[in-house]
Amino acid sequence: MSMIRDLRAVVRPSRVSLRKDGGTYDATRSPAASSAVVDCAVYRDGRRIETGTALTPHEAVRLVRRDGGFVWIGLHEPTEAEFSGIAGEFGLHPLAVEDAVQAHQRPKLERYDDSLFTVFKTIHYVEHDQLDANSEVVESGEVMCFTGRDFFITVRHGGQGSLRALRHRLQDDPELLAKGPSAVLHAIADHVVDGYIAVADAVQDDIDEVETEVFSPGRKGAPRGSDAGRIYQLKREVLEFKRAVSPLLRPMQLLSERPMRLIDPDIQKYFRDVADHLARVQEQVLGFDELLNSILQANLAQASVAQNEDMRKITSWAAIIAVPTMVCGVYGMNFEYMPELHWKYGYPVILSFTVAVCLGIHRTLKRNGWL
Repeated sequence: MSMIRDLRAVVRPSRVSLRKDGGTYDATRSPAASSAVVDCAVYRDGRRIETGTALTPHEAVRLVRRDGGFVWIGLHEPTEAEFSGIAGEFGLHPLAVEDAVQAHQRPKLERYDDSLFTVFKTIHYVEHDQLDANSEVVESGEVMCFTGRDFFITVRHGGQGSLRALRHRLQDDPELLAKGPSAVLHAIADHVVDGYIAVADAVQDDIDEVETEVFSPGRKGAPRGSDAGRIYQLKREVLEFKRAVSPLLRPMQLLSERPMRLIDPDIQKYFRDVADHLARVQEQVLGFDELLNSILQANLAQASVAQNEDMRKITSWAAIIAVPTMVCGVYGMNFEYMPELHWKYGYPVILSFTVAVCLGIHRTLKRNGWL
């Protein structure tokens, strides 16, 4: 706790004590300055407490400490100054606070004395008319969740992954919301994983499209190598998808299997369903990676075969052209005594012989599939 007090002292030199346990909250900051706060509400018995005006975090904390319930505060890309007051009020661990502000964290679950810190990566599918080597297929964001006995704090990074609709759906189910902050944590986990499933289906369609075009016979008009660029771009996007899915599997297993005092036992059962869905998505993503590797290898093999065919055609025509080149070279040496040099029909005979040899070579090469 001394580290937390030191952090508060550095960031907020002037505070007014509001917590029963002696904690502090920044009272020097005007409510209008908390631009990072998207929504702040107090829930009691599964229902949102309506106050007639928008609550500030300061007012919400006072309501919870006075009348019970829990507060849900949603923030979007807060700065250190914007988040430090809330972090100090709820006694959030400085390391978790730093991760929440800095973002770019891998999915994880960390347990502290009186809170859980969970990181989710949100994935959004980017619609595109034509998949090319520069197409962005998936876009990622982050949602950090602090779960406590009487509070739930979400810190969101990125332009996607809004939780407003999710909040409204939870508010329409007071029985579930009455389970407390752990119900909100499950709802967010389920929401994120459902997003993964939708993105996986869309990415599957893109991979199917590329696979069909790579193996479609007689496709013309596409420059050679264009498929390899698209496949490689898809592999990059699938890798980003994989970085969001794979590390989250272990935290979901912990939430579904290991008893935690901040997670309601009734809610914990639902985490098993989330973990099952996540495992299925992980299998899909791993399958995408392997399938793209196979498609890329097949595409490179096709390019190699096409190059070999080109080389055979070039070699065949070079062999045909070598015959008149040799004849012309012989008769271009200007020797006085040469075969048929003074014969009346020597010229047409030599031309006929040259054409006949060339046609014979052409027919032989074509019969062997070189032309």
